[in-house]
Amino acid sequence: MDVKLVNIGFGNLIAANRLIAIVSPESAPIKRIVQEARDDNQLIDATYGRRTRAVIIMDSGHVILSAVQPDTVGNRFAADAGKEMRDKQTKEMATEL
Repeated sequence: MDVKLVNIGFGNLIAANRLIAIVSPESAPIKRIVQEARDDNQLIDATYGRRTRAVIIMDSGHVILSAVQPDTVGNRFAADAGKEMRDKQTKEMATEL
């Protein structure tokens, strides 16, 4: 099984298949999720001291803070998924020939 990695900024990568959500840190419920993760030692701060712009929730219960906008992380994830789909279609077409 290939693990697809998504860049969340500053050379930090996460496993795309473990990602549940990419959200903005502005709302009270998200702030509560971040605080609970911090209390449970499940918080990973990948902001390098910069402002948190995206909160990434993983299926393991870990919460990751990123200094990259949620749209940017989402676009990177979608671009990787689109590339994987194109590669799969190309491979299928090659086997048909």
